[in-house]
Amino acid sequence: MLQQISDAELEIMKIVWGNTAEVTLFPYIMDGLAARGKPCQKNTLIVLLSRLMNKGFLRARKIGRRNEYTALVSEAEYRAVQTRNFLDKIYEGSAKGLVSNLILGDLLAEEEYEELARLLEKGREKR
Repeated sequence: MLQQISDAELEIMKIVWGNTAEVTLFPYIMDGLAARGKPCQKNTLIVLLSRLMNKGFLRARKIGRRNEYTALVSEAEYRAVQTRNFLDKIYEGSAKGLVSNLILGDLLAEEEYEELARLLEKGREKR
């Protein structure tokens, strides 16, 4: 079971997940946060990275004076767990309730509606 992470921790993980390199360096994260309009003080980032390591999301390897960070939890895995938690909490586990709310609440753009219809049909074909 994955632990909850804060919004600030999630921003860091999005940067790590979005990095095409195998490891992510501290300056890359600092620059990524600034580019997202969420600059962070060095000490604050150190604390947030430490929390992510304690929660099992990141591993750090010290190379000289720098740390190389590696994600231990994939973005897909995190999304799946959070989606399940959201469904259970808000819709009592009903994916139908979520999809109905998206459609009936007029919350989907036309292209999103069409893509969702294609995904549902593809899912039906797999059965």
